[in-house]
This record gives sequence, structure tokens and C-alpha cells, in this order.
Amino acid sequence: MSRDNRKSDVIMNEDITAKELRCTSDDGENYGIIPTSQALTLADEAGLDLVLIAPDANPPVAKIMDYSKFKYQQEKRKKEAKKNQKVIVVKEIKLSVKIAENDVAYKVKHAREFLEEGNHVRFRVFLKGREMATPEAGVEVLNKVWEKVEDIANKDKDPKLEGRYVNLLVTPKKD
Repeated sequence: MSRDNRKSDVIMNEDITAKELRCTSDDGENYGIIPTSQALTLADEAGLDLVLIAPDANPPVAKIMDYSKFKYQQEKRKKEAKKNQKVIVVKEIKLSVKIAENDVAYKVKHAREFLEEGNHVRFRVFLKGREMATPEAGVEVLNKVWEKVEDIANKDKDPKLEGRYVNLLVTPKKD
């Protein structure tokens, strides 16, 4: 990483403009309030960097540390946290009010596969034309579907009309 990138993140070494600093070391040693030039000398003697931790404090707080090692450990922690995140995938299955029973069975079979893989499934019934006058028909279709997946899924909410769709979101049951 170039020196220019580090400047944007942290104020360190000669970039510190304060006259006095409250200075500590990486291993916990407290130097108290000392002039910036003395803190820079201590950091140079140790072969480390003087990094401004709390620039708004009075006096500002600085720490003598190996900045590149500190940055590396921060990146490592970030990657570890990212690795432990679980991405929720929502699979969508579209239905219609006039869907045949065998088509419902086929779509439910796929929904069960998605749920077993740990994905969430959104069932959507699209209401066309005059079907908008009776959204209860879409809710009925979703209730039929729910009966076929309730043994392996949890209902997030009851079927709900949103625009031209009646939606039902189901999540896999935790073991």
C-alpha cells in the first residue's frame, strides 16, 4: 500500500501537527503527555510508527506501533468476519390464480428443494385484469401451497397483496 493511501485513513509520524501528545506504546507502556518531537524520537528508536489514535482529544492521543502489522491484522479480522457471514438467497416461484393442481405440485417440489438447501422462497401469484377485483383467489392458491410446505418451512407473514402480486415468503425450519 502506498503512503498516499495511508494518509487518508490515519495521521502518523511527521504528519502530526500537535505540539504535545498523550503517548502510549503498543505493549501498554504509558509515556504521559510529551512533546511531539520526543514521541517521534521514541518511535524512531523503537523502529515503529507514531500513529494518532484520538486527534480530537485534548491533548491528542498517539500510539507507538508497527502500523503495517496493525493494518494487516485489521484486514485479516475483516476477512474473517466476512467469511462467517451467511448470504440469504431468496428464490422466487411465480404462480397464477388459474394454475392446475399438477403444476402446483411441480412448483412445490422445486420449492421444497430450495428450502432443503437453506434458501428462502417467495411465492408470487400474479393477478391479471379482473383477477385484481378478487385478490382472495390469489390468497387461496398460496394457502394451498403453504399446506404442502409447512412441514419443512416457516411462514414469514400471511399472504399479502402488493400491487398486482399476492406474496408469501417462507423460510426453512431450523433443525
